[in-house]
Amino acid sequence: MKWSLQQLSVAKRKPFTFEETIDLSSLKELNSEIRSVSPIKVQGDVVYRGSLLTFEIDVTGELILPCSRTLADVKLPIELHEFVYFHPKDEYLTASVDRDDIHFFEGETVDLIPAIQELILVEIPIQVFAEEDVEGPAPKSGKDWELFKEDEQKKRVDPRLADLAKFFDKE
Repeated sequence: MKWSLQQLSVAKRKPFTFEETIDLSSLKELNSEIRSVSPIKVQGDVVYRGSLLTFEIDVTGELILPCSRTLADVKLPIELHEFVYFHPKDEYLTASVDRDDIHFFEGETVDLIPAIQELILVEIPIQVFAEEDVEGPAPKSGKDWELFKEDEQKKRVDPRLADLAKFFDKE
């Protein structure tokens, strides 16, 4: 998804539209938690005002991540609608866009792939959980511990407090 400034100069008169499916399997190298990346569909348009390029993009796809509890595969759908701004590095910035939101580029080409990768990586939650009854490779118990659900926790009584739990029982 690289374009030369000459190709994008059409966007000075009317919006330049694009639609492409890209392979972002390189995301697995950037985040070791990602197990798989589906083909990512990117569509949008570009508006070129002054020296600022504004990409309005829709990104859709799917990532496979490990469940934080069971390590089973979890599908995380990606559906983004974002504005991405590009500006030549050497030119004076007159745009009203926050400087931190702008991707600066050198030369005569604009590459949208790094910006899309950044948008997707930011969307990945810290913890992902699978459906309740999914089995995974993670053990359910170990030495001095075991995994149980919240409703099971309410039924269990700590053996040290068993006599106290009987205090309110009516005879």
